[in-house]
Amino acid sequence: MPLPPSRPDAPDRFNEDKATYALKGSDKPDLETGVAAIRNVLKTLPAKPGVYRMHDMRGDVLYVGKARSLKNRVSNYVQVMRLPKRLQRMVAQTRSMTIVTTNNEAEALLLEAQLIKRYRPAYNVLLRDDKSFPYILLRSDHVFPRIQKHRGARRAKGKYYGPFASAGSVNQTLNALQKLFLLRSCTDSFFANRSRPCLLYQIKRCSAPCVGRIDAAGYAELVRDAQDFLDGKSTRVQAKLGAQMQEAAQSLDFERAALLRDRLKALTFIQGSQAINAEGLGDADIFALAAKGGHICIQAFFIRGGQNWGHRSFFPAHTADVPDDEVLRDFLMQFYESAPPPRTILVDRNPAEAEVIAEALQVLSGHKVAISVPQRGERAKLIKQASRNAEEALDRHQAESTTQAKLLREVADLFDLAEPPQRIEVYDNSHIQGTNALGAMIVAGPEGFMKGQYRKFNIKRAETQPGDDFAMMREVFARRFARAQVEDPARDKGDWPNLVLVDGGKGQLSAALESLEELGIEDLAIVGVAKGPHHGREGREVFHLPDGRDFMLPTNSPVLFYLQRLRDEAHRFAIGAHRQKRAKAMTTSPLDEVPGIGPARKKALLMHFGTARAVRDASLQDLQRAPGVSAAVAQTVYDFYHG
Repeated sequence: MPLPPSRPDAPDRFNEDKATYALKGSDKPDLETGVAAIRNVLKTLPAKPGVYRMHDMRGDVLYVGKARSLKNRVSNYVQVMRLPKRLQRMVAQTRSMTIVTTNNEAEALLLEAQLIKRYRPAYNVLLRDDKSFPYILLRSDHVFPRIQKHRGARRAKGKYYGPFASAGSVNQTLNALQKLFLLRSCTDSFFANRSRPCLLYQIKRCSAPCVGRIDAAGYAELVRDAQDFLDGKSTRVQAKLGAQMQEAAQSLDFERAALLRDRLKALTFIQGSQAINAEGLGDADIFALAAKGGHICIQAFFIRGGQNWGHRSFFPAHTADVPDDEVLRDFLMQFYESAPPPRTILVDRNPAEAEVIAEALQVLSGHKVAISVPQRGERAKLIKQASRNAEEALDRHQAESTTQAKLLREVADLFDLAEPPQRIEVYDNSHIQGTNALGAMIVAGPEGFMKGQYRKFNIKRAETQPGDDFAMMREVFARRFARAQVEDPARDKGDWPNLVLVDGGKGQLSAALESLEELGIEDLAIVGVAKGPHHGREGREVFHLPDGRDFMLPTNSPVLFYLQRLRDEAHRFAIGAHRQKRAKAMTTSPLDEVPGIGPARKKALLMHFGTARAVRDASLQDLQRAPGVSAAVAQTVYDFYHG
């Protein structure tokens, strides 16, 4: 059965011949048993390109690797004495393997990156920050195209510009683009219902096509100028605006000349905000690697149309004992699983198998990709600047990690933990008088907040009364840890917390403990964090322990500041999730759940009865008397609520 591609729009590129080989043996790591399992695979392994996965005794993926010749590559693992200690530990845990053959090595490299992203194996180099990148989208599905920020799947029709390093860099560029080209940013429904210009027109950031202040031809010209600018033709746009401003001034149209002057200022701002000079480079990504003290930082610059669209630092995981060129290879393949590769990639050193990477990225993008190490000229200066940024970012990261490690040691001492916690979970609830209630969980560790691990819990059990904070906390803990018992009963996947913080006092803490006790969990370190006697005063938090003790920390304690940050992050996440849920609820109606009721019939029912609740309580005869509602529809609605 073929493995699905990681992208929904990606073609199934692989002619796969999949086989799984297993050997029963000891459940404990054992080198001889692991080698025997691998030898069992080698007996029937083809000398073809492909990908192999190593599994432990539970079937979890330990490692994903690719090979030009599977037989030759896998045979290296039985020569144990030649392997580094890291791979010896992996072999000792191996109990089975899965083999997938491909047509060539480039396809194997692509499949390897997909599987690493899917399974996050413990012995592969991992790109920690795999959040999708933001783009600017200039839509093409409207007479007056909209410009907007976009993140996620590319389903909307239009042209995408990016990636940008962060949402902040997108917002900054969008603000300047709106001042420069006066393109609308509102939704189509907002656009269609305007009778007069909105505030953006008043502050000269939109040309107000919604109310006819500009015709379709004039707006199309603005769109073309924006496309030219985003494609790197800013000089042409600047010359055009300058000529128009001079023409307006000569004809004494000073209001238009002032408007064009402001647009030129916006263009100058964008050009002046470029941190590096990339003119003439076109579309390119620049990567530089810095290594120190067992840690690695890879700095990325994103250049599109000769403009710098931001930079970001990455800190790959599981890089110990892995050569730098292999780290860079694995990073590039995982990075371009989330972002389309440009035609030019500049690096400060050759990654392992650079030619195969270029071939794989060409298959992925549909165009030729060149990977090079500049030695002189402007490109070499860019690499040098990226390298300096990588070294500085790594120094900051190590300093922060040292501080974080010290804080975690102090947290362990404070709460009598055996060792510094690697995973801290913080829980909070949010609702307004019981409506749109949900629970929230945030996660923190040695590297800071682990936002990919955050979870929301919609409160849905019938026995949980609206507004009952204690019952909500019981439900959240029961669902979270019942699932953890099923998915990770041995607690060795890193998904169980070393410390649990509950935002609340003794009541919330007792509710959480009740749920854990019902599940038979008695060994979790759990603490309640209440606001204390001076409600709302920072620094007067009271920490409640399961044995009934409570205490406060000095107001200048670094540990207190750290725990406050954790609590505040949980509160922020819970409030944000609640607002999203409430906003969604405001645009929905209980009638949406009735099968066969479209917008027209829903409107007719609401116009006749006034509210959805009145529709629900109406008799069959009343429903039949509503205008625009047939007898069959009335029966459907009545049966839905009363049947």
